[in-house]
Amino acid sequence: MPVTFQQDESRCLIKLEGQVTLTSAAELKTLLLEWLAARKGLEMDLVGTEEIDITILQLLWAATREATGRGVGIVWRVSNAAAAAARDAGFDDMPGFSFQA
Repeated sequence: MPVTFQQDESRCLIKLEGQVTLTSAAELKTLLLEWLAARKGLEMDLVGTEEIDITILQLLWAATREATGRGVGIVWRVSNAAAAAARDAGFDDMPGFSFQA
């Protein structure tokens, strides 16, 4: 499964792996909404992604904006493939998004 979710007392973890494309968007959106409802910090793990498309990047951008507005932090771990996809799509200035693998 390319999208997984874990939660403990202090944070949520959303992990994306493999090819994360439009087919994963609805599931990711649901998990991002669950995270926002939990009002906890988020660790977003994209280290295992081999491919990520614009739909997923748009969801991550929206989640980042919402988190910033709510004062909730996101810690990013990003693969080279995800970083390249974000740069290529013009998302290289996403707040908090690290381009370090």
